[in-house]
This record gives sequence, structure tokens and C-alpha cells, in this order.
Amino acid sequence: MARGQVDPATATATATATVDGDAARQLVSPVSSHTEWDPLEEIIVGRLEGATIPSGHEVVTCNVPPWAGRLQGLAAGFRYPRLLVEKAQQEIDAFVGLLQSLGVTVRRPDAVDHRRRFGTPDWTSRGFCNTCPRDSMLVIGDEIIETPMAWPCRYFETHSYRSILKDYFRRGARWTAAPRPQLTDELFDPDFKVPGPSEPMRYILTEFEPVFDAADFVRAGRDLFVTRSNVTNRMGIDWLRRHLGPEYRIHEIANRCRTPMHIDTTFVPLAPGKVLVNPEYIDVGHLPAVLDSWDVLIAPEPDPIKDRLLKVTSMCGKWLSMNVLVIDEKRVIAERHHTGMLRALEKWGFEPIPCDLLHYAPFGGSFHCATLDVRRHGPLQSYFD
Repeated sequence: MARGQVDPATATATATATVDGDAARQLVSPVSSHTEWDPLEEIIVGRLEGATIPSGHEVVTCNVPPWAGRLQGLAAGFRYPRLLVEKAQQEIDAFVGLLQSLGVTVRRPDAVDHRRRFGTPDWTSRGFCNTCPRDSMLVIGDEIIETPMAWPCRYFETHSYRSILKDYFRRGARWTAAPRPQLTDELFDPDFKVPGPSEPMRYILTEFEPVFDAADFVRAGRDLFVTRSNVTNRMGIDWLRRHLGPEYRIHEIANRCRTPMHIDTTFVPLAPGKVLVNPEYIDVGHLPAVLDSWDVLIAPEPDPIKDRLLKVTSMCGKWLSMNVLVIDEKRVIAERHHTGMLRALEKWGFEPIPCDLLHYAPFGGSFHCATLDVRRHGPLQSYFD
């Protein structure tokens, strides 16, 4: 591209960059995404290569039964069984092909050996995987924010995306990293126990420092919605609120889940004025008042999973049926197995696109988790009165 010329294929947000150390030009950022539903143009999809069973740290195992936590501790640092990887690989490859057939540009992170040990002055760990870019990076407009995640095994996860991030930055995107957390013992409550149904909500995280996963947030233009969880504390929410400034509003969604982690199986905006909610975790009568004018769509009961291996190895709950990827205001990619969700989407006026990704659950999620939408065609605006 000649100096001063703008590539018409890129998004609308602009940034100033330096060329040859002296001359400045206006670059049109390839990153531009304000909602969960604007027409999708470019996306990052995670990788399975090098995936390693995560560490037995209490922040990893706090959401699983004690027997599962002990088993995970024994297996931590080992490769996932080949049988799990091969089935998930077939499905993610087909999903990538589906996205490309829909005209979406797909980017992939670098393959990484997550068994390699790393550390800080305070602790050491092995890695996990880079299957879920939704967790470690948050796209707000033309800015990508690397998040301060609470799992030590995910501390350097965004390094596998650095070649993509540097490319986006050189082409005009804003690239920010939240404060790198220490993840010392002070961040974790040593006496934490999962609260019972009638007990007050509590979390394993203290307010020692800001931590959050991007997957605890969803976007609706100038409004974001968040659930506090066992990977996102109040300091993390406050950090993002101050970072974004008065141009954005962040609303907290009360969550009845006793082991909360990530909003995209709880509260999922599908289109302007339409939000999908989990009836087990959400009390519709206590949603933020800003949603009073929206249609609240109650997710159907998920179809049961009969595969016994998936039942034992899945990192996710049954409501993964809600973990859909919106292509535009009409088309939604959803899990083929969950026929109840497919029928409900049709009833609500959407065009569901069935796809298989059931075997991705042992690696952290489904369609929304496995992706990071980098560019959607649409302006920044408010969708609320």
C-alpha cells in the first residue's frame, strides 16, 4: 500500500502510526467489534495442538467435585488423551471450514508446547492450551485488551497470539495489556468452600489485585454486561470500568450459579433487543433495569449428553448449549446435538446453523469460547434508552 493510502477492506476505526521513524499516516484498524451480533467479518479460532491438562491449583479445581479435583491434580501437566484430541480436532477443523464458507476471515494462534514449565519469582506452573481466545483477550471497538487471568497455568497464554496481535497493531489496532497479576496466595481464599443453595454467595478470589477473564463480559455497543465469578473479582471489573471511561457502562448480572465462571452460558445477547438467559442461573425479575425494553429469551433445557467419556472429562456444565456464535442478526451457529436450542432459535426468528463441537468441551467450551470476533461490521452506538 502506498504511503497515505487507506485499505478499503479494513474496518472503520483509525489510529495513527509511524512509518520509517518519521512520517506519520492514518491507518485503518483491522480490529473493530462493538457487539456480539453485528455482521462477522474476521475471527480468531483457538488451537488444540499442545493442549495439556491444567494444574491442580485451587482456583482451577474449585468448580469441580473433590474427586475430580484430586484426579486432575494427578494428571496435571500431561497431554490430553489422543481419543479426546482427535475427535475435537475433527470438529474444530469443520467449524473453521464453515466460517470460511460464510465469508469470515479466520486467524489461528501459533502452536505451543504447553507442557513446558514457566514461573515468576513466586511460583511455577505448566501451561494449559490456547483453545479459547475468548478468555484471554477482550475486543472493545478497535482495541484488544489482554486480560489478567487468575489461573497460573494461563499466565503466558496470549504469547501464542502475539504474531496476530503485532500484525493488528502494525495495521492500526490499539493493543493494551491489563496489569500483570502476581497470583500469590493473597489472591485466593484459603478457606473457600462452594456455597450451598441457601448460603450467601462467595468466591475463591479476594480483592488483592485486579483479575478477570474476558469471557465474563459480553458487549452491546456502549453497554457491557459482566458476571462476577471465580476468575473475575470486583477489582477486575473496576479496572475495566475505569480503563474504558464514561463512554461505556458496565452492568453486573446477578448469577445464582454456585460455581460461576464465564457469562456465555448464562447471559447471551443475540441481537438488538434480544438476550438469551439461563433460567437456572438468572432471576429474570432481577436483571438490570436497562434491559426492561428487551425481549428476554429463556433457554430451553439442554439435551442430555450420553457420551460417558464426555461426562467425565468436560470442563463445562450442561448449559454449554447456550454457547453459540452469532454471525449476524439472523444467523447463529449452534451445537447440532442440542436440538432443543436449534428449535428455540427458529421460534425466536433466527436462522440456526447446526455444527458439531461437542468434543471441544474437555478443552474449555464451545463456539463462543473457541473464538474471538475481531471485526464485525457496525458502528459504536447505544441500544438502550
